[in-house]
Amino acid sequence: MPRLKDTYKAEIVPAMMQKFNYKSVMQVPRLEKVVINMGMGDIKDNPKALESALSELTDIAGQKPVVTLAKKSVANFKVREGMKVGAKVTLRGDKMYEFVDKLINIAIPRIRDFRGVSANSFDGRGNYALGVREQLMFPEIDFDKVEQIRGMDIVVVTTANTDEEARELLTFMGMPFIK
Repeated sequence: MPRLKDTYKAEIVPAMMQKFNYKSVMQVPRLEKVVINMGMGDIKDNPKALESALSELTDIAGQKPVVTLAKKSVANFKVREGMKVGAKVTLRGDKMYEFVDKLINIAIPRIRDFRGVSANSFDGRGNYALGVREQLMFPEIDFDKVEQIRGMDIVVVTTANTDEEARELLTFMGMPFIK
């Protein structure tokens, strides 16, 4: 069992039940899934960049990514409908808990000039989105093998009904929000 999942069941659930006066354990918000999305605008110029980005995303997530295609043609970006424009991975279950644990305890502290993540990145329904500027913060990425620094979006989907509940859940998990 992943360490964060164990902590969730042993410590976070009782603390959340006490704070929000839940009557049942099933009312306590939990993580549902984590979606990691990497958009690649330069892929139309350099098709080999897709392979390296996919391998990096596979190393980070521990699961094979899906290539995303453009839904619409946009002339200004020189993108046609159906072109490859990015990659994404959806993590659930134990892999999700291991990734969130690694993100909070290993990857985020490695960001240069880090002061905390924004507490305003909730969507109103209890989901949290986090933008990362470079993939080098993850320990699986070998600095010498990186061809290009790429950013990614990490969306943590929870079962929380409000942003306050989701913020409290992530705070108990150790997410370093700006005070």
